[in-house]
Order: sequence, then structure tokens, then C-alpha cells
Amino acid sequence: MAVDRTPVLKRCRALGIDPVYMGIDKKSNRSTARANKKMSEYGLQLREKQKAKFIYGVLEKPFRNNFAKAQKLKYGTTGENLMILLELRLDNVMFRLGYGRTRKEARQIVDHKHVKVNGKTVNIPSYQVKVGDVIEIDEKYKSAQRYKDILEVTDGRLVPAWLEADHENLSGKVLEIPTREQIDVPVNEVLIVELYSK
Repeated sequence: MAVDRTPVLKRCRALGIDPVYMGIDKKSNRSTARANKKMSEYGLQLREKQKAKFIYGVLEKPFRNNFAKAQKLKYGTTGENLMILLELRLDNVMFRLGYGRTRKEARQIVDHKHVKVNGKTVNIPSYQVKVGDVIEIDEKYKSAQRYKDILEVTDGRLVPAWLEADHENLSGKVLEIPTREQIDVPVNEVLIVELYSK
């Protein structure tokens, strides 16, 4: 399996992302040397795509598949649909509910079969959740120290309005499809659409 092993803060610095979006509190003290260089239009479009892929932890092929799916959806613009599809990934929903300090950790929790969707174990991080889905940590793992530690860190984090979290029972519910306004990711999806439609 392909894994991106670039140090997170280094990548955040290169793409101009605040590490907070990755679920990390650290700040990078270094500045980028290329800060004042003018970027070409293609460079800007590519950077937005890399930002989205990095934030959601998606590689090129699945990202392109999501884009193709977003184009086929009847509602909304392709760019908005792409962001919504990425947001509805199971690993991202776990991160949003506060059951993972970072998306990477949430992905690992899903991989290790700790997560149930509507009572069934799901170990596919890219699984698309739907409205009304109930997501919870498997009974066997609910008392694990790991989740106490995670909740200690994520307790103050705001759960988006389209989700409902029950931290007592380590579960959550998808109340609605998120709108683009509810997705607080610093990505200009219009540039991604422009890049792919060349």
C-alpha cells in the first residue's frame, strides 16, 4: 500500500496549510523561502489539489475517482460535490466526531476494525457514509485507554452541525449531507475542477 511519509509540518509549510486543519496543535517556526515567488496558474491549481489530497489523506487514483463521481452527481457544482464526497469518507467522519486526533489516526482505527456502521463492522476508510448512518466504536474497544486519551485531546473540538456525537457511548450519527459552508477546509475547489477539465 502506498503511504505518504513526508513529515506533516514540512508538508503543511510547503502547501501553506495551518496544521490545525490536520488536527495538530504544533506550529512550524520556519518560513518558506519561496514565499514571494509568483506562481503560474497551473501551479496554483496543482497546489489546491495537493492540499485537498493531503488534508484528507487520499492518493491520486481514489481522488480522481471521487472527482469522476462528483461530476456525475445531479445536484451542486462538481467542486462542491467533490468536497462533500471527501468529507463523507468514514475516516474523516471519525475525525470530525472526535474519535481520532488526526485523520491518519482515525483511518488506522477504521483499518483495525474498531468501527461499526449501523451495527456492522466496516474497515474501509473510504467508505461513504449516508444520512441516518450510526457510527460507533465496537463494544470490545469502548473501554480501551486509547479512546479515553483521544477524547481528552479532542473534547474541546467542535463537532460540525451535520453530525451528532455521543461521547459517552463513543458513537455518532450523520444528520444531513454537509454544505460547502460547513466544511472548514482551506481549499479552493474551483481550481481543482479547472485543473481536471484541461
